[in-house]
Amino acid sequence: MANSNVQFIMIFAILAVTGALIPGNKIVALGQECDGDFQGLITQCTKFVQRQGSQTDPSPECCNVIKTLDVPCVCQHVTDDIQAVIDMAKVAHVAQYCGIPLAHGTTCGSFTIP
Repeated sequence: MANSNVQFIMIFAILAVTGALIPGNKIVALGQECDGDFQGLITQCTKFVQRQGSQTDPSPECCNVIKTLDVPCVCQHVTDDIQAVIDMAKVAHVAQYCGIPLAHGTTCGSFTIP
């Protein structure tokens, strides 16, 4: 389900803050590793998916990072803590804008793509 890649932008930042480990280009949470450029996700995409501020189109650099993510894996790790900081509707917008639209009905954390 590579279509879910966008929702993981802030998820990765929050996973780093809430105790997940980011060794190299993998995120380790709940005993499972998810591939992707998580440092890039944090540095390039955070401002496009955080709750504060209005929805804006992501930068080309953010889109490049989004395309490296293992979205189905990351989606399994979206917690309430992540959703408290990340606007999942913005995540869906970023993913779609970057050419990775999320399939209707896809669930990430408690958020379901309409």
